[in-house]
Amino acid sequence: MGASGKPPVDGSAGAPLLEVSGLVKHFPVLQGFLLKRQVGAVRAVDGVDFAVREGEALGLVGESGCGKSTTGRLVTRLLEPTAGRIAYRGRDITHATRKQLAPVRSEIQMIFQDPYASLNPRQTVGAIVSGPMEINGIDPPGGREKRVRELLETVGLNPEHYNRFPHEFSGGQRQRVGIARALGLSPKLIVADEPVSALDVSIQAQVVNLLRELRRERGIAFLFIAHDLAVVRHFSQRVAVMYLGRIVETGDRDALYRRPRHPYTHALLSAAPEPDPDAQGRERIRLAGDVPSPVDPPSGCRFRTRCWKARDKCAAEEPPLTRVEGNAEGHLTACHFPEEPTVVRDRTVVLDPALAALEEGTPQEEET
Repeated sequence: MGASGKPPVDGSAGAPLLEVSGLVKHFPVLQGFLLKRQVGAVRAVDGVDFAVREGEALGLVGESGCGKSTTGRLVTRLLEPTAGRIAYRGRDITHATRKQLAPVRSEIQMIFQDPYASLNPRQTVGAIVSGPMEINGIDPPGGREKRVRELLETVGLNPEHYNRFPHEFSGGQRQRVGIARALGLSPKLIVADEPVSALDVSIQAQVVNLLRELRRERGIAFLFIAHDLAVVRHFSQRVAVMYLGRIVETGDRDALYRRPRHPYTHALLSAAPEPDPDAQGRERIRLAGDVPSPVDPPSGCRFRTRCWKARDKCAAEEPPLTRVEGNAEGHLTACHFPEEPTVVRDRTVVLDPALAALEEGTPQEEET
């Protein structure tokens, strides 16, 4: 915790391009047929802090339902935040009106997860990619059609596809159309919401490499949202790990992957497939139970109901996102009892009692 009592965003120097602090988004739970009344709230995002610097790629990872996509939509102001602050280039845009957001809209673009649902099937590729330019009154030299054809070529498509419709393309090609649309306004920040999760593995690498090349050549910053740890490691420079609406660990990619300090990050990385045959006997952690409901999250540390290190303190006090002794600067962890910096166990750790009993009983059943 910093001297002001506010969790630090990260440890790097310089003013951030995007800064998010205390970001909250609650969706009301209504009850009743005619006279609906609110009986609760889904705490999709519940106090998130991070920063993205110019030209940097920040990976946001976590299992399904942890609030990653909601965070991305809040950053692009497709959703209205319940509380917190979003600052772009030092300017507060948290509750900015449509008119106030107009100069910023062109600089913050989004690539959506589903390449089939994010493109209008009634419009040609030319109309889809040129749409943002028309809305923002941008008329590039040579006209919008020339600019669209250049963008299609940039993302690896044939410029002659200008008059084709989305149904004439494969999933990977549609995602490239979405990338071309995002590039049309020369953005400074792109929020990529699981841009490759709906694609075949053979196509994923092509799209990720395309985004990396665009980041290097154009200096575009990325908030890269994904659940695939291998993809995030390949693309991102820093990584933030989310669990049940909150960030539990953030830091430099290499430091976080090599020495995770939060138990949840440790469990996530232990479950990732390892291509090295010599590493097949490494530790595996299988967590007990399911993710708690975001309507009624656990008190204190939200991961404590599934954590093998949980103590009474974890239920009573919410751990702040702070730097642990021995961590690299900028490597922050929200845990009262962080993991040791080295992993010494080479065995499978089954944390679900029912699963352990089932696995122990399986050989006996086969013998009979």
